[in-house]
Amino acid sequence: MFDYGGIQIKWYGHDTFTIKNNITICIDPYKLTKPLSADIILISHNHFDHLSEDDLSKITNQNTIIVASNECISKLSKIKNKKIISILPNEEKTINNVKIKAVPAYNIDKINPDTKKPFHPKEDGKVGFIVTINGTSVYHTGDSDLIPEMTDLKPDILLVPVSGIYVMTPSEAANAVAKIKPKLAIPMHYGTIVGSEKDAKEFKRLVKSCEVQILTKE
Repeated sequence: MFDYGGIQIKWYGHDTFTIKNNITICIDPYKLTKPLSADIILISHNHFDHLSEDDLSKITNQNTIIVASNECISKLSKIKNKKIISILPNEEKTINNVKIKAVPAYNIDKINPDTKKPFHPKEDGKVGFIVTINGTSVYHTGDSDLIPEMTDLKPDILLVPVSGIYVMTPSEAANAVAKIKPKLAIPMHYGTIVGSEKDAKEFKRLVKSCEVQILTKE
């Protein structure tokens, strides 16, 4: 857990985080091993390791609000008694005084050898999220390469993938930090499906422009 100005950030492995002060926001819950209750859940795209119905069932209650990229909505519609809100790239919504902006998330050069297409095509409308809570902004890039839409966003905190294969490599993620200009960077997308702590440490070694925190998995 890392505390940034009263905002608590916890990493649960892979791309899963909670951001908490007076409410709890969970991003891309997957393979959760500890109980938690989320007020808002953000889902970046429809891959199984981001949209996990099993994990959603563990952390939702009758008041939980789910905000998800548009491609997720048909699958999420099976979940009863939940408020589900679709969000498109570049769209912004305010929920319970939390500002949520969707940023495009896609691959430039990570190609699926079977389909000959990117693992995360731009046309799918997959997203990352900039969450602003009590004046602190946290940017979770989702599963993305370094793309032009990221330039000069200047969030307080950047949650960025480092495993390569489907997302940025450590060196690409370090370049993303230089473009995005956060105050603090936290690596993700390693240790579960692809990548290891070695990638996180290499990312930290390469970043020169801001503080890097490698979080311990909850």
